[in-house]
Amino acid sequence: MTSLAPAEATEIQPATTSTLPFKLAIVLALAALADFLFYDARIGLSLAVFAIAVAGGSWLVNRTIPDRRRALIGAVVLFVGLVPVIEEVSTVSVLFVIMALALGLLLATNPDTTTLGDGARALRNLFLFGPFRFFLEVLQVFNMSSFTRGIAAWFLPAVLGIVFIALFAAANPLIEQWVTLLNPKLILDYVSVGRILFWAMMLAVIWPFIHVRWRKRRAKVAAEVAEREPALSARAEFLGAPTILRSLILFNVLFAAQSGLDALYLWGHAALPAGVTYAAYAHRGAYPLIVTALLAAAFVLVAMRPGGPAEKSPVIRLLVYIWVGQNVLLVASSILRLDIYVAIYLLTYWRIAAFIWMGLVALGLVLIVARIMLDRSNQWLIGANLIALTSVLYIVSLVNFDAIIADYNVTHSREVSGKGVQIDVNYLSQLGPQALPAIEKVMQLRPGETCLVGRRDRLVELQRLDMASWRTWGFRSWRLQRRLDAQAKNPAKSQGAG
Repeated sequence: MTSLAPAEATEIQPATTSTLPFKLAIVLALAALADFLFYDARIGLSLAVFAIAVAGGSWLVNRTIPDRRRALIGAVVLFVGLVPVIEEVSTVSVLFVIMALALGLLLATNPDTTTLGDGARALRNLFLFGPFRFFLEVLQVFNMSSFTRGIAAWFLPAVLGIVFIALFAAANPLIEQWVTLLNPKLILDYVSVGRILFWAMMLAVIWPFIHVRWRKRRAKVAAEVAEREPALSARAEFLGAPTILRSLILFNVLFAAQSGLDALYLWGHAALPAGVTYAAYAHRGAYPLIVTALLAAAFVLVAMRPGGPAEKSPVIRLLVYIWVGQNVLLVASSILRLDIYVAIYLLTYWRIAAFIWMGLVALGLVLIVARIMLDRSNQWLIGANLIALTSVLYIVSLVNFDAIIADYNVTHSREVSGKGVQIDVNYLSQLGPQALPAIEKVMQLRPGETCLVGRRDRLVELQRLDMASWRTWGFRSWRLQRRLDAQAKNPAKSQGAG
């Protein structure tokens, strides 16, 4: 694995291509076991069984133990860590299992950790960097012949293409129908989006425990550079210009299909095929499409890294610009989908946060294009995104979302507009005193509900306590109090305005 910190570099064991297929087979077997034990099932003793299986697989491929005493201590640590989860599965017991596995692996395979600081740094690297190693290092398996190198060149486009198709199927009922025609039992009943993400997560989590590569100090790196050349070569080919070009061509075609369907049915309001309603088409896709845009942004950042082979290619640059433009359109479609959903099911804090997050994702995509066009560094890109995020958060801190949500939900409720759902008075009450003007409108709409008086009185008392002392005084609360006082002096006028 390439160095991620200036003070350290890689690993206690050089990667040997001959052992990687065996390790990959074990990791796939353990991922299948995790699917059997955990997916769509309650977790209990199965977690202890899985931890023992991971420890056994790690011992099977890492049997060159430099210190048997440390290995024995590691086994004891693992046993002690399993006891709480056998007793009861909880957040604390799960943390004990994870730490016991990591400590046992550290003691058994890393003799360089002789101090507490060394062990802490090694575990930090395991948890921070280990899960990201699988998708880079596993392609060393393909570093065997020109034929397998050709397969490796298509591995990334094929895998990400399948992921994008799965996300589009989750977001778009038409694409889901087309995918269903291929093989409904194998593709939709078994290989769901959730299951694909579950397998990806498990492979990433299990791999560091099987393919053990502890990071070393810089002084020990020089002797290992020659041994790492095959891995670096495979990685360079994995992210080379031909692979990136294939990926961008495939991804642009896939995204064009999704964008075309959105342009036809979501924006153009064309008649949908039989069996597909406009509501189903519009309401499903907001969040899967945002995940798709984030994956696309990550791919562009990796593919167009400064100094990389793809950055200087005019064709790849053009394809990147087209693809980022399609992703911006995808985010716009997600915003429209969420807007349609909010028009029916009204506003909440999470839905406002989703709107803001989608806007930031779209801005981030535009900034990626700006970095490529202006030939800026990734540091510039991070700084620009941090400035945008800070500015948005500052503006958000000045916005009275409690009042906005309450007023929107009342105005667009079924009682007032004739559309959407009925007013959720419980949610309005949770918004606090800023929802008082909206609750007053609800009381006018529902004069017979005496419970509304009690809710209103509790919020009025809370507002009075906020204004009673300078310690709890706030400008927003002061403005609300002025509005409430004006309504109290002239209730007929306020009722007419409402």
